Parts: sequence; structure tokens; C-alpha cells
Amino acid sequence: MMHPNGDSSTSLRWGVYSLLIALAVGNMAGRMLAVNSVNRSDLQRHLVNQDLKRTEQKLKEQGLTQEEYQQKLGEAKVRIEKARRLQRPFLSANDRSRWMAVRALVEQGTYQIDDLIDRHLWNTIDMVQHRGRDGELHLYSSKPPLFITLLAGEYWLIVATTGMTLESHPYFIGRMMLFTINILPMVLMFVLVAKLAERLGSTDWGRIFVVAAATMGTMLTPFAVVLNNHIIGAVSAAVALYAFVRIRYDDETRTRYYLLAGLAAAFAAANELPALALLAMIAVGLWTCSRRAWLIGFLPAALLVVAAFFATNYAAHACWTPPYMHKGSDDPEQNWYMYTYTANGVERQSYWQNRQGIDQGEASVATYAWHVLVGHHGIFSLTPIWILSVVGMAMWLRRGDRNQRLIALGIAMLTIVCLVFYIGLRPQEDRNYGGMTSGFRWMFWFAPLWLTVMLPAADWLSRSRVRQALAITLLAFSVLSASYPTWNPWTQPWIYRWLEYCGWQGF
Repeated sequence: MMHPNGDSSTSLRWGVYSLLIALAVGNMAGRMLAVNSVNRSDLQRHLVNQDLKRTEQKLKEQGLTQEEYQQKLGEAKVRIEKARRLQRPFLSANDRSRWMAVRALVEQGTYQIDDLIDRHLWNTIDMVQHRGRDGELHLYSSKPPLFITLLAGEYWLIVATTGMTLESHPYFIGRMMLFTINILPMVLMFVLVAKLAERLGSTDWGRIFVVAAATMGTMLTPFAVVLNNHIIGAVSAAVALYAFVRIRYDDETRTRYYLLAGLAAAFAAANELPALALLAMIAVGLWTCSRRAWLIGFLPAALLVVAAFFATNYAAHACWTPPYMHKGSDDPEQNWYMYTYTANGVERQSYWQNRQGIDQGEASVATYAWHVLVGHHGIFSLTPIWILSVVGMAMWLRRGDRNQRLIALGIAMLTIVCLVFYIGLRPQEDRNYGGMTSGFRWMFWFAPLWLTVMLPAADWLSRSRVRQALAITLLAFSVLSASYPTWNPWTQPWIYRWLEYCGWQGF
């Protein structure tokens, strides 16, 4: 806790926070353990059984002894089950893109994923093609390589100590890494949100409501079961905001808080490009506090992340600019998204040359804005608790203290900038709501920021039973949206499915 406030109910509140965090961890871990491409499980069993029957018939025709028959049948079963293995714990081309790059880096010492691609288990559409240092065309993950490189460090340690790989033990290693990559950082975010609630909130009910919203009511929790950049971006934003509040509110002058703010804000930007605006705002906000600490703490830490971002990109692609900046040209040497490749002896075309469904993009900016805000992927329709964040920002801007107004103004400006960027400044093909996903994922990393500015609204709502009921209703609908994906966040939101049921044709 940042400031003990002398409240006798402080320990009780932290007890409630601990219970909420435990429930969230159990919920996320349970979903993660259930992850499997079950749509392929029946097919896999069918194909294995067919192959086994044919093999049994052939072995019976060979006149083998019973011992020889059983031995050869056992060997054949192992081969068949390996060849027919279709199930996998990686549910989307998005996360498989990163997993393949992690495998390639540790198992083959390269960022090239050509040799890992197959038709069933290890495939992705989120890849690019360009000439490597050997002058030949190679396939690479389209994701920025800094996060991939950090993940490869953990994977290398697992391989070195256990001998297991993602090829031989995808479920065990994948789930173990997801626990450390997603769930443990989410616990850190929950704790930081609770600390911010203790520091900036004023009522027991309001503080507990905000922590409950953090643990159960955001669209981050469904993504804890898949490898993604949004959780890391959100956790980094939470750390940066926490350090900022310590410095601005508590007059912290120790260099470590400036270092923490610079490292976290820059890492948020490395994982969520629009978070560059967050980095810039925090840099300006802390410059006026202690220039010495800013120069020896914040600046070097931020520059370290910037250097790592570009260095890993150059190591992967022999180019300083990330893959998503290499599109839009008709020249295949310049447009890394336009290519053909061969997998399992079949020549295939890049998915991005013939986008399907939602990936064709929304033609109308107005329609896109509607569905991003209050429609089938709506920020406020899927998670209406964010309405309280808008109210809270207005309350702090109107009658908050100097630092509260600064926080509210900064988060409001950051929100507007990012919404304008994603809604108004992207070409049609990028207006795809985040693809086949359970929410408008480009804004998920705002969760800890919006939860913080929700505090004054939650405190105000705590003053009557009717207001509390309203807040609880908003939270219930938000938890509904977060729970709807069950264990696969790469599905359309419930509002999208409901509109289809009502006759809407979808994409």
C-alpha cells in the first residue's frame, strides 16, 4: 500500500482483494488447462482408428506370432498417433505465429519459421516473407521480435533443463509458459490496481468494486489462455502509472521509481504501438518533478527498451523497421505480406492477398466507429463498466485536486488519441475490429488506466443502494462478456452472435 490511511477497514479490504485475485487466478488457470482445439479431437480419433484397422488387417495377413503381432501393432500405433496428431493447445494463427518464432529461435537459432510450418499443427497466417541474409526468401512471424526474444529465453531454459520441447510436449510447456507470461503478470496488475485504489479511492465499497472489476470484468482475462501482447501491454501500463502516482502524489525522489516508469512505459509502447503516447505523456509529466532522477533513471531505462526493440528487429529481419511497416506496395520485394510459399508439398498464397470475412475491413468509418464503441465489438456495450470511467474522468477534471486532474486529463487525451488512430486513421483493411476476437482488442491495454479513473465514480455510486445496484448491473454485463469466450478468446463477441441470430448477415 502506498499510503497507510489509518482506516481500520484497510486489512479487511486487502482480505477482500486477496479473495478476488485468488478467484481470478483460479478462473484463468482453469480456462488455460482446458484449452484444446477440441473441434479436431473427434477427427483425430476417427483417422487414428481408421489407420489402426488397416494396419491390424495387414499385420494379420503376415502370419506373425502373437508376440510379434502385439509388438508391431504397438509400434504402428505410436507412428500413427504422431502422424495423425491434430489437436493442439494453440488456438489461433495469432498466437501460433509467436510460438513458431520462439521455437525457431531456440531450436534452430534463427527467426526463420520455414522449416516448422506444416498443414495441421504448426501453421499461421500471421507471417511475412522477405529475403534473409543468405539472399533467399524466408518466412518470419509478423509480430515484433522483442517479446518473442524474451519468451525464447524462458523456453531455452525449459529445453536445457528438461529436454522437452514444444514439439514433443506442447501442452505441458505451453501451459507452463502461459502461466508465467500471462497469469503471474496479471496478478501483479491486480495488486497494483488495488494499491492505486487504496491511494486514490475514498470509500470501502468503491475501492472493492474497482478491484472486482479488474479481476473479473475486463476483456484481458479471456486472453490469459493464449500468447498475446495485450496482457503484457496492460501490465506495463499499470506499472508505469503506479510509478507515476508514487512520484507525483508521494513526492518520491528515488531513482528506482523513475527507472521503473521509463522501463514500463517504453515496454508498453514496444508491445502496443499507440502506447508511445503514454510514454510521451509520462516523460513530460515526470520531467518537472526531478530532472536529475529523470536523466539518470527514466531516460536510460526507456532508451534501453527502445534499443532492444530495434536491435531484435534488426537481428530478425536485417532491417530496422518492424514487419507491419512493410506493406502497401505493389513490389513484392517491398511488401512482405504479398507472397506464395510451399507447405507439405503444396504451394499456397499469403492469406493477406485474399482477405476473408471480417479481415476485409469495414468500408464505412461511421459504421466502424459505432460498432467499436457501442456495437458488436463495442467498448461500452461489451464492458459497460467503462462508462463509469468516463464519468470518473469528468469528476476528477471538474473537482479533483491538481494531480487527479492531471491523471484524468492524461488518460482522457490518451484514449481520444488512440481511438482516433484506430477508427479514423487506419485504411479499410485495418478496420477489422481486431479480427476474429471477442472484443476490440487494440484498446485492452487501457484497462488499468480506465480502472484508476473509475474510482471517483465508484465512490459516488457507493452512497446509495440504487446507485450500487446500477454499478453492479454494469459489472455483471461486463463479466458476462469476459466469460462468454469460455476458453477461446479468438471467437466473435456474444453481441455479434446475437445480431446474427436476429438475421444480420455478418461479414
